[in-house]
Amino acid sequence: MSNATDLEDIRRQLAATINAHWKLFLAQGILMIVLGLVAVTEPYIATLAVGIFVGWLFFGGGIIRALSMWHSRQAPGFVGSMLTALLSVMLGLILMFRPLAGVLTLTMVLVAFFVIEGVASVLVAVQHRDHLRSWSWMLFSGVIDLTLACLIWAGWPSTADWAIGLLVGINMLFLGLSLVMTALAGRG
Repeated sequence: MSNATDLEDIRRQLAATINAHWKLFLAQGILMIVLGLVAVTEPYIATLAVGIFVGWLFFGGGIIRALSMWHSRQAPGFVGSMLTALLSVMLGLILMFRPLAGVLTLTMVLVAFFVIEGVASVLVAVQHRDHLRSWSWMLFSGVIDLTLACLIWAGWPSTADWAIGLLVGINMLFLGLSLVMTALAGRG
């Protein structure tokens, strides 16, 4: 019985949080819709932007890891960790300066991302359907993510040049729509 009470408390806290911050959910949703529209209208540029962004993430993460490992040179596994950090920096530089070179790999990473995000959205929607009026939008967003994962997989590798930008844009559109609908449902 305690688990049911705890679950109900979590649901009430979730509803209260959405109610208290519905304007932030709305603003984020609108921003995601606008960015999604830009990515859909310019998918090649959006693909390049994703490649460069991922490159910066690898580069920055590699630098931070290398610096932290340098300060703990006596730690076991120093050489392996330092090599991994340097490999991350090199991969980041390649993606930043030649983003299309990594598009095929990024396409597979995107498939995994959409599958994980889609499954998570569907599970959250089903779990909170009794407490969120917008649960169907979240479910719809999850189904769209899973559909996008299938489309990317089916078109790989020939569509990788533009697919990442287009599909990320579509994902952003539906995520934004889901956030807007959640905000509007939670404001009352």
